Amino acid sequence: MKKEKDPEKESRLLKSGFNLFLKKGVQETSIQEIVDDAKVAKGTFYTYFKDKYELRNLLIAKKSNKLFNDAYKKLQKTDIKKLDEEVIFIVDYIIDELNRNRLLLQFITKNLSLGIYSKAINEIYQKNDASDNSVYKLFLKGIQEQNIDIKNPEVTLYMIIELVSSTCFNSILYKEPLPINEFKPYLYDEIRKLINA
Repeated sequence: MKKEKDPEKESRLLKSGFNLFLKKGVQETSIQEIVDDAKVAKGTFYTYFKDKYELRNLLIAKKSNKLFNDAYKKLQKTDIKKLDEEVIFIVDYIIDELNRNRLLLQFITKNLSLGIYSKAINEIYQKNDASDNSVYKLFLKGIQEQNIDIKNPEVTLYMIIELVSSTCFNSILYKEPLPINEFKPYLYDEIRKLINA
């Protein structure tokens, strides 16, 4: 008989895992520490996750997705209508948030695209009609409405997010190749080229 999932227990495991991963790192955190902190039995952990790496990936996807959704909500309060400027607004918001919260940046590392392209996130959208993948839909809608000729919009959006994720990680944490505020104009020029090619 399959064990019934309890959303409250899953939430505690997610919260405990995130806090411990931030504090100790994924490698140094044991499943036992996560379940002890969440106050659940060890077997309960395996009802939700096959291992701590699956938990980490889900947390990265959820945290990244929240960044995208928060950025999208801020965008809705502006009068920006051109797709490349909408994307740059969202990217700028996310960069600024990651720059403010470097622990979150280090946790997400270079996996920002999981916020849009994670199977777990897509399953959440399918289960919850109130939720939608706003940035992804905004991108597709902008391409269509503005008659932008992009051969594969999904690949283009993925490339933009990966470009932002990898370059901003180094720019924010190590100031390579430039400090983030000096780097942004170069990044935004490249995003415009990808969209308006």
